[in-house]
Amino acid sequence: MDRKNEEKRGLSPAITAGWRQSAGVRLLLLLMFVLLFYFNLSPHLVPETYDIKLNTRAEKDIKAPGEWVDEKATQLAKDQAAEKVEQIYSIVALRNENLIAQIFDRMEQLNTDDQVTQQNKIDIYRTEIPRRYEEFVDNFVKNNRGNGTYNDSLLDEMARVVKAQAYTIPEETFYKMPRLTVEQIAEMRQVGVEVVRKLMSEQLREAETARTKVAELVNASALDDRTAREIVQELARFAIMPNKFADKEATDEARVLAKENTPQVVIKEGDIVVSKGQLITEEIYERLQGLNLLKEQKTYWPQVGVLLMSLLFVLAIYSFLHQTGGFSGAKPAYGNVQLLILLTIYLVNIVTMQIVGMIQTDSVSYVGFLAPAAMGAMLITLLLDIHLAFVSSILFAIIGSVIFSLRQDQLFDFHYGFFIVVVSFSAIFAIHRASQRSTILKAGIIASLFGVISVIVLQLLGDTLDRTAMLYSATFAFASGLITAVLVIGLMPFFEVTFGILSALKLVELSNPNHPLLRKLLTETPGTYHHSVMVGNLSEAAAESIGANGLLCRVGSFYHDIGKTKRPNYFIENQTNIENPHDSIDPKLSKSIIIAHARDGVEMLKGYNIPKPIRDIAEQHHGTTSLKYFYHKALKQAEADGVEPDFTEEDFRYPGPKAQSKEAAIVGIADCVEAAVRSLRNPTMEQIDSMIRKIIKSRLDDNQFNECDLTLKELDRIAQTLKETVVGIFHSRIEYPDDVKQKERLA
Repeated sequence: MDRKNEEKRGLSPAITAGWRQSAGVRLLLLLMFVLLFYFNLSPHLVPETYDIKLNTRAEKDIKAPGEWVDEKATQLAKDQAAEKVEQIYSIVALRNENLIAQIFDRMEQLNTDDQVTQQNKIDIYRTEIPRRYEEFVDNFVKNNRGNGTYNDSLLDEMARVVKAQAYTIPEETFYKMPRLTVEQIAEMRQVGVEVVRKLMSEQLREAETARTKVAELVNASALDDRTAREIVQELARFAIMPNKFADKEATDEARVLAKENTPQVVIKEGDIVVSKGQLITEEIYERLQGLNLLKEQKTYWPQVGVLLMSLLFVLAIYSFLHQTGGFSGAKPAYGNVQLLILLTIYLVNIVTMQIVGMIQTDSVSYVGFLAPAAMGAMLITLLLDIHLAFVSSILFAIIGSVIFSLRQDQLFDFHYGFFIVVVSFSAIFAIHRASQRSTILKAGIIASLFGVISVIVLQLLGDTLDRTAMLYSATFAFASGLITAVLVIGLMPFFEVTFGILSALKLVELSNPNHPLLRKLLTETPGTYHHSVMVGNLSEAAAESIGANGLLCRVGSFYHDIGKTKRPNYFIENQTNIENPHDSIDPKLSKSIIIAHARDGVEMLKGYNIPKPIRDIAEQHHGTTSLKYFYHKALKQAEADGVEPDFTEEDFRYPGPKAQSKEAAIVGIADCVEAAVRSLRNPTMEQIDSMIRKIIKSRLDDNQFNECDLTLKELDRIAQTLKETVVGIFHSRIEYPDDVKQKERLA
């Protein structure tokens, strides 16, 4: 809003301009930054809780906020897996044929001993044979305990079962045994050992199963004596034992292994824990409790963490702006308007990332690379400052790594943070010297290419190389750059119009000779047009020499005298082959006509919606300087008429305002310099230098630079640059010392 409009609305310029530098407004904007960060990060970092009671029904689907192991269900699954493990039975190689062989050896020894009576032999058989059975089992246990072949529990179980299934030899068999001859015993031994060996080769849990087969095998042998067959059958049955036993230790180990191999019951992130309308049982309640989804378990520490993170982000932005002089000085580089622009850019950029994050899932996580994350960095570069764009890129990367992180066990996903930094930095480098809209598209393509490279790097550095994921990620990354360019091109006019920003791209557009005002200037006032172009060349060089906006000076120069198109013949550069109309009119009227061109120019520029910085140059380039020629003419006229002057020098000054910016002051200096040089026929280097410094000193003494922040050092640099530029432009008209001396000799 310019001063006159403000005054018409009853507003003091100081009041309307005050909010732009108001500390209170700045604090409010910084608070809005905090809220922006907090409310966009909270949904991703703060777990949601629900007010749920036992034996009520769920009002909506409740999903797991992260991966959680259900310990109770896991233990139940382990127990069930252990119960399904059947009893393990192990084979024990007893070598029972040795037992029956030992019995036959004893029979042979005892039956050939004539010193023992038959009755004693019967008694010996009756007591010794059962004892040998127990000794055989006990010796086997003793010999195998601790050697690693069989575990102790298996040996104990074997001894218990074998003794429990011991066969009782009929009494009459003992009476028959002493009658056997050595030949019969030898023949019986061979048959008995073979029968026992054969039957014990089977897996026997019950000895009786094999004992029923003894008679058949013995009868099928070559043994033909009936008594011998009967004794062999009984001794074989006696020697046969079970050889397959319940192995408690092996079973326990198998059950432990089954428990260990039972996978944990895991509730994955996004799984529905409770469906809408489902009854909240104690089991479900415990599960919700384990997932920290109950409101009674709510803790505010995550909110505090997000708030502190948001404050750190704002502190980083404020500190950078403060350290770079953004909020200090008579005319700070960053007022509340710029802070509001920055806030709007952050809002737009974060919202677009949130929108992309909504369609991102575990199965298509690479959709996150589609986010136009470089948009914010590009807009800040074009509208505000390249260094601020770099700082913001890092903040956008941190925020993006939170938004696109799909795992609850990690706050940041560095994949997306790395991607955002790469595309943002590449876009900044590609666009920071943009001079036309097509540069934005080129920057978008460059960001696309670097984005593709970054996601390929991330895939190659991953644990496994997924070619499909790499292809999709690269495709989305490339599309991201193009979308970014389209959005930036579309948003630039919004920011330029809404905030009155004069970007470099807008300046280049306004410098187009086909602009209606410039065409009007060229066709109706060709002299003024040429003058404006020359002033543009001079002011641009001078501005760039002190770090001011050279492009603004050039374009402002093109329009600074547009008001002269209303009365072109009253300005000397347009008076070709015509008399000067000022020679025949009152100097006061001449003064009014000349002064009016600044005001008329501002009105014309407003009509064409030319941005305010250019209007300011048109309004301020003369400041409050004096029209000395017409003042002195009026004095002479009054003297000639013999009357006292009814005017003062102040009446012959431009109404101002004085230059409020370096650019407006530089254009004013260049305007005077170009007109002065044009008036010289064959100027020398010394004349040009003297003339430029005289013009600058005259304005300095007239306090024309009091309201802009030009320093004496900068004014000296401007003078030097203007001299060099004038020499370059008017090279053919300048007389150098050698030329002067030659003319003097000829004269």
